[in-house]
Amino acid sequence: MTLLLSLSSSTLFRLTTKPTSTLTRTIIAKASTATAMSSVPTKTKVVPAVIVGGGRVGQALNDMGSGDDLLVKRGQHVPLDFEGPILVCTRNDDLEAVLESTPRPRWNDLVFFQNGMLEPWLETKGLSDANQVLAYFAVSKLGEPPVDGITDTNPEGLTASYGKWASAVADRLLAGGLTCKVLEKEAFQKQMLEKLIWISAFMLVGARHPGATVGAVEKDHRSEVSRLIAELAAAAAAEKGLVFEGAMEDRLCAYSRAVAHFPTAVKEFKWRNGWFYSLSEKAIAEGKPDPCPLHTAWLKELKVI
Repeated sequence: MTLLLSLSSSTLFRLTTKPTSTLTRTIIAKASTATAMSSVPTKTKVVPAVIVGGGRVGQALNDMGSGDDLLVKRGQHVPLDFEGPILVCTRNDDLEAVLESTPRPRWNDLVFFQNGMLEPWLETKGLSDANQVLAYFAVSKLGEPPVDGITDTNPEGLTASYGKWASAVADRLLAGGLTCKVLEKEAFQKQMLEKLIWISAFMLVGARHPGATVGAVEKDHRSEVSRLIAELAAAAAAEKGLVFEGAMEDRLCAYSRAVAHFPTAVKEFKWRNGWFYSLSEKAIAEGKPDPCPLHTAWLKELKVI
């Protein structure tokens, strides 16, 4: 599978250390000190799961299990009688096929690891409250262990899960040396939108400068990406009726420094930049100003639309 926070060819996760609350439960797995390590159990019982997708992420999740998971590859069906979460680690464009291969009574057990804006698609399937994971870790090659990434603004980590299987996902990541915050719906949605803003802004600005990596965008084209982040954040907040935490630009640029070597390109338009463009189309059709004029102009410049 190609899961990424930034690209369809990478996958990402991160470490976190925050106190437990009703909104957030942070699980620590890889500590930077011996004291922290002493508080982490050597082995966490992992809930058996069906894992859909045998790529880098799917295989990594399978390796974190206790040996009783079921790995389902392309063309295979999800069994009806296997209890537990169904971890979906495929490309976004393969999600329709995943639903077709999954018995309808088990749809509420699906846990989506995909990046981008899934909400419109999930709503059409009656899955508006689906289990989801925001993944911030990298698996460079099939079979290799996932590598955490920490940013200077979020040393506690960024990976988050939501839904009835959120705690089970967090326990699995703990067993694999990773961490995960368990969030309620609104908190998860805010973080999901930040991730969407990151990939949409940095990929688009990078595409305007052929050969630019994510790090080059942050370092050499900061003013461009800053303007776009602000525009997309305002549009997303207005559309969803949310208020983002302050210093979003700093967080997104810090993450870019952590994955500075990643190349840039506008990909999976439907699931990424396409959501923001749909807001523009809707506003224009209603005779209102484009909420994302810079985004629209640069998409046209690159002949994406």
